[in-house]
Amino acid sequence: MAPMGIRLSPLGVAVFCLLGVGVIYHLYAGVISSRLAAFRSDFSPNTSKQKRDVDLRDLLAVSVEAAVLGGKEVKRIREEDGLKEKSKGKTKEGATELLTMGDLQSHRKMFNLLKNTFPDITVYSEEYDNTADKVSWTRDVPADILEKIDRGKMVPVDGVTVWIDPLDATQEYTENLLKYVTTMVCVAVQGKPVIGVIHQPFTGFTAWAFVGQGSNMRSRSAYSVNPPTVIVSRSHSGKVKSFIQEAFGNTTIIPAGGAGYKVLSLLEMPSHDEKPIDQADVYVHVTLIKKWDICAGAALLSALGGQMTTLKGEDIDFSGTPVNKGGLVASVGVNHKVLVDRLPAWDPENH
Repeated sequence: MAPMGIRLSPLGVAVFCLLGVGVIYHLYAGVISSRLAAFRSDFSPNTSKQKRDVDLRDLLAVSVEAAVLGGKEVKRIREEDGLKEKSKGKTKEGATELLTMGDLQSHRKMFNLLKNTFPDITVYSEEYDNTADKVSWTRDVPADILEKIDRGKMVPVDGVTVWIDPLDATQEYTENLLKYVTTMVCVAVQGKPVIGVIHQPFTGFTAWAFVGQGSNMRSRSAYSVNPPTVIVSRSHSGKVKSFIQEAFGNTTIIPAGGAGYKVLSLLEMPSHDEKPIDQADVYVHVTLIKKWDICAGAALLSALGGQMTTLKGEDIDFSGTPVNKGGLVASVGVNHKVLVDRLPAWDPENH
């Protein structure tokens, strides 16, 4: 009861109570909101904890979309004759490394699509450019991937490394030798190639594979190793011809552009109206080579029971530094160890 002679106003009491609530809210709002955020993070499907895992089927679909999107830029710029090529420097062997607008525009689309979709993954590209692009995943999963690959292939995102080559065979691109040109995406998990995508911009064909799950590619019905037909680089060859002749004798050697193309030459390819792709039994490279050039091919071969190793037969670690210093030998459908055993001793860093 109020003291005698003093009458409390209901409005005043209400205002006082509201002020009290306001003070309490001001003092404890931070605590309350942090508790609510913590509560939501435990039960929301889009939590940071959930984001530490990535579904590899989704990453495969995005990788295919990225390679195709980059390929459209490569093709458009070539057809518009807007290459604007310039030198990035020279290789150890003295070959000029070229950069074109095709490389840059393809990189911008591919890199940004992957990073916009999966911000937490590590992406390495042959090119560097900090131009942002708001390109986003369409959420489309190609029908052949839906048919062969189930969802739920979850892996921790911190173990994923993505290698992209926005334009493989740039030298040949500037020479209008377009059959060699590809765009590539590779996903490695704990250093092992798991997903490989090789897209041919000028035929529209895309090869993909998910190791242990499925692929739209297959090996040919027969290969020869006595002697094999060997495919090698036409612009970064080093002393590969003498190396191969020492290993296999007087055999057929095919010079070709692009590491992606060379891997496809080992596989059964669909027929196109254009000149068919070369067919080889073994792919050999005896100089230093970057991992964005070879990771996608390594995944395709692995998915089909083949192998890509160093010249000594060692597995290639597709994490960390981008340089593979051990050269490579790649095959499918044959005894890979027998091939490696026939190779002469060779140190790519000394040649």
